[in-house]
Amino acid sequence: MPKIAILQMTSGIDPEANLFAIEDAAQAAAGEGAQVLFTPEMATLLDRDRKRASASIEPGLVWELKERLTNYAMEFGIDIALGSMPVPSQEGRFANRSMYFDRNCDGPVDPVTYDKMHMFDVELSTGETWRESKAYEAGNKVVAVEDTPVGRLGLSVCYDMRFPALFEALGNRRCDAIAVPAAFTKPTGEAHWHVLLRARAIEASAFVIAAAQTGKHEDGRETYGHSLVVDPWGEVLLDMGEEPGLGFCDIDLGRIAEVRAQVPSLANRREIPN
Repeated sequence: MPKIAILQMTSGIDPEANLFAIEDAAQAAAGEGAQVLFTPEMATLLDRDRKRASASIEPGLVWELKERLTNYAMEFGIDIALGSMPVPSQEGRFANRSMYFDRNCDGPVDPVTYDKMHMFDVELSTGETWRESKAYEAGNKVVAVEDTPVGRLGLSVCYDMRFPALFEALGNRRCDAIAVPAAFTKPTGEAHWHVLLRARAIEASAFVIAAAQTGKHEDGRETYGHSLVVDPWGEVLLDMGEEPGLGFCDIDLGRIAEVRAQVPSLANRREIPN
């Protein structure tokens, strides 16, 4: 039964400080016997000032961060599922990119990557306005990491959780677990976070592992926290509340087959005509 670690962060505008927090967490998690460390969305940089942030998203700096994360995984003997980090896009904008670093990597830096598909373009009743698409290019590929300690791991990022078609695709690929790293706003988190993640786990008959940002950040935003692990039946196994720190959870992979035998929704699924 693999043990995983969840890092709940209050990431700021300094990538170096954020990276040190991930390094400390990776070392501590490995010391507790965890096989994978999951971090939130934008774990290395959370900065809504796009002009200021762009100085930290230069190709050379991004490569250095990836190299250091690869080294942490190898040195501490723990896989690192980086929720996401901003990277330059071929389209002239940025990409919100999730990365999976394998501790057994013995070659060049080459993590499995997924670019967030759905851009957070909203106007909330609180007055908050977000236009992620102004700076970020949407991804267009469904990605699953094969042969992780938690089985086949599907990748998604934050706002993706509101779009069941992505999770249907990951369910059709028979993912055992799906990572949903996030920097959820407090109003939407209070209303929708738990119910959406439980629904996605039930639909995919898979574990959902959602590492989250929390608290008040240097750039002025406030995030909801409550990093969750949900089992395939929709039961919440871990809820980290609002404090930053490390949480741990044992993943019973045998639970997946039990649930899929009881409610074989993946096997019974039909194509819906337009």
